[in-house]
Amino acid sequence: MAKENFQKTTEITWFSRGGQGAKTSALLFGEAALAEGYFIQAFPEYGPERAGAPMRVYNRISDDFIRYRIAVKDPDIIIVLDPTLLKDQVSPFFNSKATFLINVSKKPEEIKKELKIRGKVLTIDASPIAVKYLGRPLPSVVMLGALMGLLNFDLQKIIPELETRLKEKINPKLVEPNLTTIKESYKII
Repeated sequence: MAKENFQKTTEITWFSRGGQGAKTSALLFGEAALAEGYFIQAFPEYGPERAGAPMRVYNRISDDFIRYRIAVKDPDIIIVLDPTLLKDQVSPFFNSKATFLINVSKKPEEIKKELKIRGKVLTIDASPIAVKYLGRPLPSVVMLGALMGLLNFDLQKIIPELETRLKEKINPKLVEPNLTTIKESYKII
């Protein structure tokens, strides 16, 4: 990825439900960004801490040190893991210029028109991809790969870093399927 992509700090907000893996994916994204040579932040914001509860996770990425540590208010990229959150949690951002990366089977034009989203919309049907490689509909890893594709990260550089981090966090038998999922969704976007 070219350094000119981050002349300013790029802010990302992940919308998901507890248990969908957004926190882990945001942290893995941070590791990937570090491998690319950027400064990063990754942190969650919880409501009720329970499975299924709406939550947000934030990333900041910059080519310079990031000095502030507050919630992202005006994200450049919005990632939606659970489309049921679109009309409630995500709708305040529909009028922004953000790029929306949404886990949904509909075409981007459909979603943009239906929800009257002003920014750019990209869609990926993450659940079937996750089921194909992971055996369950866990969209976060698919969306992580899509985000890295959107930002044009160098897969050759970041896959070894992700592999190391995944080995620390999950069953070793699941590392390769997770990496395959990331590579697949990276190519789609």
